[in-house]
Amino acid sequence: MSHYVFGKMVSMPFDSAVQRITEELAKVGFGVLTEIDVQATMKKKLGQEMPPYRILGACNPGFASRAIAAEPEIGALLPCNVVVRQDAAGGVHIEVMDPNVILTLVDHPDVGPMAAEVRQKLEQALAQV
Repeated sequence: MSHYVFGKMVSMPFDSAVQRITEELAKVGFGVLTEIDVQATMKKKLGQEMPPYRILGACNPGFASRAIAAEPEIGALLPCNVVVRQDAAGGVHIEVMDPNVILTLVDHPDVGPMAAEVRQKLEQALAQV
């Protein structure tokens, strides 16, 4: 796994994994604002076949509001992306953007501690799947 995401492999079908992580994110205050079906897009735009791959744009309004108040340009780094993907062998992975890594790009003293809080909530959601 790369240094900018954390996640795990789950033993459930792809659609169930999407549903479960969405539900668990909601329990810790994150809504899914966007859902990108990468598999369908690649098929439609490029005629390319690939395993299921979905990008969920998760947002916690409280954290987003605090972050934007501290650093208005931070919106370019939001929302927190959560990837649910199936590998070629059929394994299903849930991978979450690590806000601690991504938000090191922001030079504001309030953002680092906030990133740690966000990561804790995202880890909590992932642990329940």
